[in-house]
Amino acid sequence: MLSDAHEIDTARLEQQADAPIIRLVSAVLLTAIQRGASDIHVEPYEHDMRVRFRIDGVLHPVMAPALKYRDAITSRLKIMARLDIAERRLPQDGRIKARIKEKGRTREVDFRVSCLPTLFGEKVVLRLLDRDTLRLDMTRLGLEPAALAKFAAAIRRPWGMVLVTGPTGSGKTSTLYSAISQLNQPGVNIVTAEDPVEFNLQGINQLQVRDQIGLTFASALRSFLRQDPNVILVGEIRDGETAAVAVKAALTGHVVLSTVHTGDAPGTVNRLVNMGVEPFLLASSVNLICAQRLVRRVCDDCREPQPLPVELLVEAGFERDEAAALGPVHGRGCDQCAGTGYKGRVGIFEVMEMTEGVRQLLLQGASTIDLRRLAIREGMTTLRQSGLNKVRDGETTLDEVVRETAD
Repeated sequence: MLSDAHEIDTARLEQQADAPIIRLVSAVLLTAIQRGASDIHVEPYEHDMRVRFRIDGVLHPVMAPALKYRDAITSRLKIMARLDIAERRLPQDGRIKARIKEKGRTREVDFRVSCLPTLFGEKVVLRLLDRDTLRLDMTRLGLEPAALAKFAAAIRRPWGMVLVTGPTGSGKTSTLYSAISQLNQPGVNIVTAEDPVEFNLQGINQLQVRDQIGLTFASALRSFLRQDPNVILVGEIRDGETAAVAVKAALTGHVVLSTVHTGDAPGTVNRLVNMGVEPFLLASSVNLICAQRLVRRVCDDCREPQPLPVELLVEAGFERDEAAALGPVHGRGCDQCAGTGYKGRVGIFEVMEMTEGVRQLLLQGASTIDLRRLAIREGMTTLRQSGLNKVRDGETTLDEVVRETAD
């Protein structure tokens, strides 16, 4: 993180006419924050360029600056991120720390900056890291009460692994940060290895992984074991070496939290086996696996009933009697949600406990399908069912659930 910060003052933007590029870039960053964007894409093409915001998981075009400003905009962003403006052939990564002055209030927002050389210039993507939007209260993530109770119990066990899985942008970091915030007490030593460190959390020892100098997840984990930790967070288990050290840490009296890139909770087991972890070690070390997605919330200001055919609801997974009585809603579009009908997002979750039955199947070399069937019989709510629960409660639409989940 940078030691100094760039200030964006809404009052001063009007006085910066003599510096149009500085004013334009500052206005783009400020608008992205005001609209609740998670990413900003600055994209050059052969005859034009465009700026898009990712809002609630969907990209929206917001601006098309003249192509003649391409290099000036890119250079301004690279200067703010302390990158080499002369290097245009290689990818670069940096960070902008901005102080936002708005309505008499000042707050800090970080932007993670990635520059990528493309055919017609450098594309810049900025990920917004706004602490004001970070949810550290596990009860607000969207977990059903039964799933939340299982998750909370698993992270409070004296040792073992809790794994969170899902694609990029599915809210895994928020879930993990919420978990360690619950455990963050004066008598608990928590260490994390992240790539990158997205938010600074008071009372938690956070380490930035740097592969280029040999500071990998695996090497960081080995060092952690000599730091007398109670709880270890590993940003991602992406190879067999990291998986092996994480399992060892879980088996030697530590709580290990991490992420794995798989489609669902049962599939995580086979993914780790394919990395080279023995099934008997997994059965002994893993406490719980949580798969998650984010779906868009229906806008509260323009929500209205959305009559849907019963057959469509039944096909999605509702029982016929329930489908006939269901009253789904959607947003018609208004100024508050920029005409999309959605505002904000909520998580849907699939929480699989490592019960005795699941452990026995794992030791027998069972397939992902068999593990899934048993977990459902033992009470696991699937991602699809979790999404249907959100449709039933009027939080999201059927289209969102179908888009984010498989049958």
